[in-house]
Amino acid sequence: MSVSIVPLSQLPNGGSGRVASLTAQGLIRRHLLDLGLVTGSWVEAIRRSPAGDPAAFNIRGAIIALRNEDANQILISID
Repeated sequence: MSVSIVPLSQLPNGGSGRVASLTAQGLIRRHLLDLGLVTGSWVEAIRRSPAGDPAAFNIRGAIIALRNEDANQILISID
C-alpha cells in the first residue's frame, strides 16, 4: 500500500484523506487548528467554486470553505 502526501488544494472533488501536517505559521496556523485541522483529522473535498478558488471541504462534520492559499499549507495523506 502506497501513501502519498499532497496539499489539500490538490485533493479532487470527492477525494478524502487525513491531515498529515500543517506548514502554516502564526495566526493562520491557529485558525486552521481551531477549524479542526489537526493531525489525523479526516477531510473530504466537497466542491470548488466555478473559478476554482475557494473550495469547500468536510472537516470533522462541518463544511468549511478555504482559499487555495490556505489549503496549500495543509498536507493530506491519501492511501
